Amino acid sequence: MILDKNFFKKDVLTLAKSLLGKVLCRKIDNFILKARIIETEAYSKAESASHSSLGYSLSCAAMFMDAGTIYMYHSRAGASFNISALGEGDAVLIKSGICFLDNDMDTLSFMQQINKKNDKLRDIYYLASGQTLLCKSLIIDRALWDKKQFNSELYIEDTGYIPENIVITSRLGIPKDRDKLLLPYRYLDKTYIKYATKGRCKFY
Repeated sequence: MILDKNFFKKDVLTLAKSLLGKVLCRKIDNFILKARIIETEAYSKAESASHSSLGYSLSCAAMFMDAGTIYMYHSRAGASFNISALGEGDAVLIKSGICFLDNDMDTLSFMQQINKKNDKLRDIYYLASGQTLLCKSLIIDRALWDKKQFNSELYIEDTGYIPENIVITSRLGIPKDRDKLLLPYRYLDKTYIKYATKGRCKFY
């Protein structure tokens, strides 16, 4: 089942947990590239770690749009994929995924070719082990998708899978002065934790 806009009308913490186990799908050429979401981070306008904490700006405008709007930004490593939540200025970062094993080998080989590491093929289980790797493996480009809605070329499926255990911990890569409390806004599917972004984890 493809998620509709109503699914995203949740507070940011609930949405971040609800997205675990869902499958992000990108239709391009003759392929449907898929990755199961195994790690998310929540960002609220109310706290200083969020891009929206200083208020509305053109660069983070998608965070202030309707729930379910795609928000993308670019770092040195590449593009990152976020989805706006119900609260104005709130969004969920899709931190990592695992290439969905329903992908046939031709599709997985294609994803390996477009996301090589030093001209070597990545292990299929680690093609989306990080927010920028996820975007590269699914060919999700900031210029094309920022501020857009999901459609027939980019969508999220609910396959019925629900994580049995969710690990809750603090987010990664945020300067200490912007997240002094180390808020527990990072969520991981314990089943696939070895394929997620590396970093500290404590169970909740």
